[in-house]
Amino acid sequence: QVHLVESGGGLVQAGGSLRLSCAASGRAFSSYKMGWFRQAPGKEREFVAATTFSTNGAYYTDSVKGRFTVSRDNAKNTVYLQMNSLKPDDTAVYYCAAQWPSSATYDYWGQGTQVTVSS
Repeated sequence: QVHLVESGGGLVQAGGSLRLSCAASGRAFSSYKMGWFRQAPGKEREFVAATTFSTNGAYYTDSVKGRFTVSRDNAKNTVYLQMNSLKPDDTAVYYCAAQWPSSATYDYWGQGTQVTVSS
């Protein structure tokens, strides 16, 4: 069982930055693939970024490439999402999720943190 808690959301002006954190409890954190997703009002949840055991395995949706960076600290059981050059379209609730290597889907989800980007 893995419990995930996101933090770091807030209100920021366009062009600004935020860093989201996702703290995980439970064993074998380093084995999990960790992902970030977001859901804007009236829209479906979408994939943002993910990282495997090391950030060498990081990958992103096209709309955030070059602006967002996902990283993880396995010693602290924490994954981060550094978001730069934020745009109003980035406004959403951001969720982190954990996927066990043998699983086909993400197994555990956090409660989400709100990110609002004003124009």
